[in-house]
Amino acid sequence: MAADTASDTSIDTPTEPVHIDGKAHLDDVVDEYDVVLTDFYADWCGPCKMLEPTVKTLAAETGATVAKVDVDANQQLAAAYGVQGVPTLILFADGQQAESIVGVQGEDQLRSLIQQYTE
Repeated sequence: MAADTASDTSIDTPTEPVHIDGKAHLDDVVDEYDVVLTDFYADWCGPCKMLEPTVKTLAAETGATVAKVDVDANQQLAAAYGVQGVPTLILFADGQQAESIVGVQGEDQLRSLIQQYTE
């Protein structure tokens, strides 16, 4: 991990979604980055596939880190966050769960939500 600098801006956020493998991995990502938009998805989910280009764009163009959690591979993690339907988006800010949205959302709405926590 990079040494802290005088500016407390966060480590450079990844420009691609980070695929999460388990609770410890998600905890590490949430601890490391200021704002993390977590996409709980399933490969068989049509709406999740519709959301995929949006989350990729948000990862590339916003100050948020985008995390992807496959609910089939991480059932306990999904249950721990109360995910009952996919896609579910959970936004973490400063290490805490701040927002939870179920269903496909437009890019503008998600970008606006991220900006509330990154500015």
